[in-house]
Amino acid sequence: MEDEVDRLVAAWRRERPDLDVEPLEVLSRVSRLARHLDRARRLAFSEHQLEPWEFDVLTSLRRAGAPYQLSPGQLLTQTLVTSGTMTNRIDRLAKKGLVERLPDPSDRRGVLVRLTPEGRDRADQALAGLLAQERAILAQLSHAQRGELADLLRQLTAPFDNIPG
Repeated sequence: MEDEVDRLVAAWRRERPDLDVEPLEVLSRVSRLARHLDRARRLAFSEHQLEPWEFDVLTSLRRAGAPYQLSPGQLLTQTLVTSGTMTNRIDRLAKKGLVERLPDPSDRRGVLVRLTPEGRDRADQALAGLLAQERAILAQLSHAQRGELADLLRQLTAPFDNIPG
């Protein structure tokens, strides 16, 4: 089975035989797959009236377990955005009734962000929709192939995920 990357690589090998274009065979496919995944994510989230960033914040809180709350600093760590961006996101989610701010009992000046029941339902439904989309994308691979692919991708991404700072 030939794909667009095979045609792209063949063209570069014809036009630039002096270059080793082998990395394109893997990374161009990863890049194209990322675009397809982004579309699938947006579709799954839009069905539940969520933006991707809203899903990220809500699911960070959901994964925290009951009572589904984190400090803004913990949310920053999980979502990799700036403090100002996080404040804006919390404000917008609170306005929609998906999160609430509570005083932090361990820090009189601090706050905790807690998922509301509606926020929890939305996060759960959007996650189920996303997983259905992702299962469809992976359907052509066997269970063993999915495991092998996950292991190989982990080898590539782990060094980036473990960079200090």
